[in-house]
Amino acid sequence: MRIDLHTHSTASDGTDTPAELVANAAAAGLDVVALTDHDTVGGHRQAIDALPDGLTLVTGAELSCRVDGVGMHLLAYLFDPADAELERARELVRDDRVPRAREMVRKLRALDVPVTWEQVARIAGDGSVGRPHVAAALVELGVVPTVSDAFTPDWLGNGGRAYAEKHEFDPFEAVRLVKAAGGVAVLAHPGAVKRGAVVPESTIAALAEAGLDGVEVDHMDHDEPTRARLRGLARELGLLTTGSSDYHGTRKTVELGAFTTDPEIYGEITRRATGAFPVPGAGGPGHR
Repeated sequence: MRIDLHTHSTASDGTDTPAELVANAAAAGLDVVALTDHDTVGGHRQAIDALPDGLTLVTGAELSCRVDGVGMHLLAYLFDPADAELERARELVRDDRVPRAREMVRKLRALDVPVTWEQVARIAGDGSVGRPHVAAALVELGVVPTVSDAFTPDWLGNGGRAYAEKHEFDPFEAVRLVKAAGGVAVLAHPGAVKRGAVVPESTIAALAEAGLDGVEVDHMDHDEPTRARLRGLARELGLLTTGSSDYHGTRKTVELGAFTTDPEIYGEITRRATGAFPVPGAGGPGHR
């Protein structure tokens, strides 16, 4: 089985519609794919309706968090999407996305970058606007060659010249909410230092005590020493380890299935979840 537990669609900052994403996941030879758009479950229905034979969908979201001034992301899997408390918290984050993006545009224009809000809004379309859409505008303008190159201190990286803060989850509260909604919580790309500051191992240990289920280890932004260190930390803390592409369509160069999760780990994630079940396409492996 090939299992990719971190992807994005046009419901947030990917370039594939949810229907296109599941079709592309099947074409890439995946057996299981998780749709984890930023702070939203808006793409789940379309993905389920378009789910091809032989592909299982794991519903989820990537929650924007911040602790001690450091931004971080939490992958939430198979939670109850109707859970009122978690939905209210996600809505607070989503509501702050437009003012934040506008502030980044203002800062960029102060740096003599001719970006406009209309350009960013066009790129975002119906998705939940975020930094990658502003980054894509910088690519369109020829300011940076790729979206990833915009996530630096020179531009949109954490604390960068055009960075703007937004309302974000406290990660400990996020873990509590996800678990209360029957979900499974995995820390996304915790060693992605090229994006900016990352949380220390002591914070990961504290999150593990608070109920964190796992850490994403095999990821495009982790080099081999980082992966080895995270695997050792996960063993020490009793955390699951996952692998994922963090696919964003054409907005990033990584392909679906570039990194995958061990089937036994996936099985444990589905066993722990009580808020929702994986959705199998006709003939697909449901595992529940």
